[in-house]
Amino acid sequence: MILKAQHNFFIYPFFKWYAGFIIKPHFGTVKIIGELKEKELPILLISNHISWWDGFWAMYINLNVLHRKYHFMMLEEQLRKYWFFNYTGGFSVCKKSKSIIETLKYSSELLSDNKNMVLVFPQGEIQSIHNQNIKFENGLERILKNKENSVQVVFLANLIDYFSNRKPGIYMHIQEYANGGFDMKSIEENYNLFYAQSAEKQMNTK
Repeated sequence: MILKAQHNFFIYPFFKWYAGFIIKPHFGTVKIIGELKEKELPILLISNHISWWDGFWAMYINLNVLHRKYHFMMLEEQLRKYWFFNYTGGFSVCKKSKSIIETLKYSSELLSDNKNMVLVFPQGEIQSIHNQNIKFENGLERILKNKENSVQVVFLANLIDYFSNRKPGIYMHIQEYANGGFDMKSIEENYNLFYAQSAEKQMNTK
């Protein structure tokens, strides 16, 4: 059985506060690039996976742009080790187990509620920020397949630059996916196009 997300009355608000608190001292610039139209739909947030910080950056996006109840998929062994994340919206996935079907079904159920957002890292593992060809693992298509309600799919690309600053800057590029169907190939191709465009914008950032 999977570990389903919980939102503890104390731990979840603390995590929301902590996400904002911990980012600011470590990054000289914190910038969200791009705009989204509020559609009052559940949101599937698809992000690159480059560091330990990824979940905190996604929470920052949620607090400042998305304004949904935060949910995220986390490897079961890690979630059991860092159990408190279960009380901030984390739910388990075990890749080499049949329970992964249950996890994908649960993700789809979460996306039936307009108040929810679900964060996924389709790469399935932390990879270099310089990877320009992001390969999606299987599963994302199953989350969106045959859904009776609409879902707003949002792309997130986290990029880091120092420029002339002592501290790094985190630049969070966001864009709604609205260019094709919900098949894996279409989403993967469009995400990689978005990532390349975000990197190009980043090179022109001062």
